[in-house]
Amino acid sequence: MQEKIPYQHKIEVSSDDIDDLGHVNNVVYVRWVQEVAAAHWEHAAPHALKAKYAWVVLRHEIDYKNPAFLKDDIKGFTWVGEHHGARFDRFVRIQCENRVLAEAKTSWCLLDAKSFRPIRIPDEILELL
Repeated sequence: MQEKIPYQHKIEVSSDDIDDLGHVNNVVYVRWVQEVAAAHWEHAAPHALKAKYAWVVLRHEIDYKNPAFLKDDIKGFTWVGEHHGARFDRFVRIQCENRVLAEAKTSWCLLDAKSFRPIRIPDEILELL
């Protein structure tokens, strides 16, 4: 599989994301990781694949690097890593201009959309992501 350019997604900071310390709360970054991954799938997958498959998160690992603030221009970048059977690793980097705010590695499992049972990731999905 050839290396792909990371998918980019603009992230909006709302006043509800700001905590008592005046910056984006750590829990919000987890939401953003999920949002960036979902946006990538929504962008890349045709309707037929979205109807046939679903994804579930098995694990999030996140490293917080720098704080984010209300008026920051934030982007999320994502790409997929290795896959094994029904699982693959997805990486997300959240940044403001050239400053990395957080980096995450998540493990995802592909499900059959009707039975919700794990299913081996087919080539048609690997080629998309």
